[in-house]
Amino acid sequence: MAFGAKKVGHVVSGIGGNGMGQILAAMAAALLIRLFSGPGPASLPEDETCEENDSVNGDDAPPSAGKVLPVTITWRNITCSLSDKHSKSVRFLLKDVSGEAKPGRLLAVMGPSGSGKTTLLNVLASQILASPRLALSGLLELNGKPSSTKAYKFAYVRQEDLFFSQLTVRETLSLAAELQLPEISSIEERDEYVNNLLFKLGLVSCADSIIGDAKVRGISGGEKKRLSLGCELIASPSVIFADEPTTGLDAFQAEKVMETLRLLAQDGHTVICSIHQPRGSVYGKFDDIVLLTEGTLVYAGPARDQPLEYFSRFGYQCPDHVNPAEFLADLISIDYSSSDSVYSSKKRIDALVEAFSTQSSAVLYATPLTGKTGPKQGMKFGKKIAAKRKGGWWRQFWLLLKRAWMQASRDGPTNKVRTRMSIASAIIFGSVFWRMGRSQTSILDRMGLLQVTAINTAMAALTKTVGVFPKERAIVDRERAKGSYALGPYLLSKLIAEIPVGAAFPLMFGAVLYPMARLHPTFSRFGKFCGIVTVESFAASAMGLTVGSMVPTTEAAMALGPSLMTVFIVFGGYYVTADNTPIIFRWIPRASLIRWAFQGLCINEFTGLKFDCQNSFDIQTGEQALYRYSLGGTCIRDTVIAQSRILLFWYSTTYLLLEKNKPKYLQLKAPASEQIEPKLKLEPLLETDQPLPLKQVEQNQQVESTPVDQTEPFILEGL
Repeated sequence: MAFGAKKVGHVVSGIGGNGMGQILAAMAAALLIRLFSGPGPASLPEDETCEENDSVNGDDAPPSAGKVLPVTITWRNITCSLSDKHSKSVRFLLKDVSGEAKPGRLLAVMGPSGSGKTTLLNVLASQILASPRLALSGLLELNGKPSSTKAYKFAYVRQEDLFFSQLTVRETLSLAAELQLPEISSIEERDEYVNNLLFKLGLVSCADSIIGDAKVRGISGGEKKRLSLGCELIASPSVIFADEPTTGLDAFQAEKVMETLRLLAQDGHTVICSIHQPRGSVYGKFDDIVLLTEGTLVYAGPARDQPLEYFSRFGYQCPDHVNPAEFLADLISIDYSSSDSVYSSKKRIDALVEAFSTQSSAVLYATPLTGKTGPKQGMKFGKKIAAKRKGGWWRQFWLLLKRAWMQASRDGPTNKVRTRMSIASAIIFGSVFWRMGRSQTSILDRMGLLQVTAINTAMAALTKTVGVFPKERAIVDRERAKGSYALGPYLLSKLIAEIPVGAAFPLMFGAVLYPMARLHPTFSRFGKFCGIVTVESFAASAMGLTVGSMVPTTEAAMALGPSLMTVFIVFGGYYVTADNTPIIFRWIPRASLIRWAFQGLCINEFTGLKFDCQNSFDIQTGEQALYRYSLGGTCIRDTVIAQSRILLFWYSTTYLLLEKNKPKYLQLKAPASEQIEPKLKLEPLLETDQPLPLKQVEQNQQVESTPVDQTEPFILEGL
């Protein structure tokens, strides 16, 4: 990098200003160097990108775009507990859960609310957020080898569908493909890839429709869910996790989404989804199911008729013309209608859990284990299958700039509201301060108008940013977790894309207010007035980015942002002058964007003005007014530079916060050896795909248990 430490020092010293300004400028310069010279998404060390010598094989190479590497996931003794500091109690979210998911099959994790479905998906995808209260243990194997999710490509479709609302479906997928698949350099190849994906997901009819949000109507909920799948499928993941993909959808859209997942499984993906209570036709699409209740395993094995046959051994028959999914949900749910029903349902569930843990070897997966049905057992996963750096810094910047510009320029409802508010506030202020004269009383009137102008501009930009950025940050965090781009290109593209749109509103505000209040009537002064409030608007937006990076939700940002701005308003130069500010607080006016904007506006307005005088002690010129109110001794250029420093400081702080607050996930810890259950040996099934007789399984596994015909059937209330 051309910038050395000495050159940075010259740049900082050349900016000028006081000690606080020098510090802010130095921090901003250092962060800018880091932003432009920093690497893209973290790539693995060179020694980790090479596979082991015994696994170097042409078949083991990671697949290209569109090809899927088959992965079998096996998990054993997964236990996740949550401790309570106050009561010193421990609640198990998952307890000794085991299972298996195979390529080409759709696995559904079912259970009542709070049964641990989402927790299990997060564990398998290594998406459990780190917390000192959480403990996680168990074994996770990929194709029979201990590993983690970093060793393969996976997609996680969450319950919330988050998109840039002003982009169309085709633009969203195309930009995702450009960011995640830089090897597809040809526009024709990329368009063909996106068109094939649209056809596969059934999104051709809405390909050119905007996604929409609460303000603008766009595509339907089912189409958004399938678009979420499409964005995750860009990199051809081996495993697809979907957390309750049918939530909030009607029956038709839910079935369309599940049909898409089934087709993806048939293409060779390993698909694992959690679902609450599907309709009968959706249940028929499942190949395997895992039944959970209160974090414990009730059943894991083939779906459709096999679970019904299994539970019928214990006296639980699914009535005719009843949705099997509803029957299973009722079977493993606790009835809280009365104390007797709670006791009986818990007793039934405990017995079923114990029965499955004892006789789990009787439940086998339906796919015969032959050499042709899955990947080679001796296959090693190289780290190079993990996400790599996606293209160069400038390529990421131009793509993100294109997306940010489309989002900012197309946001019609927001831009219309901001336009109306800018014009309305200008008319109100202009009416209150209508055509001010040159009397002595007009001095304070002018200062009051300039102060409310600075406050209004800053608050409008701040509230707009904090209301939008927390949601956008969630999208950015997901995309950065996939290695789509680095943080530096994103922040720079966001700043540049919002300049044309963000500058329009202060210009409209000034164009209406300036002639109404009869401020200094020269065109150059009007241009400086608009320039000062525009820079202030960008600085307030940068502050809003920092606030949005500090807190997790929009509500918290809306509470923190105005509170912080209030402090800057108090020390904005109008209510408390810099000379009368207590020493301990004197750094606040130097960091207050309100103060610098107000001072710049006052210098622009009062310089060269002459006021009517009646007494000898009256203020005769605008320069006298500036010095009397501690606003003199500087020039407009210094105030604009100070605001620019503040803007760079807030952007740099945003960069640091986003880097620091990256999600951290818990890693699985291997349980104690005595807690590990013997690994189930899955024997090839008979050609008829019927379950093995229970007695034969008991002989093979040497399990001593009560014969089925002597097992006293449980009573299932309500069936």
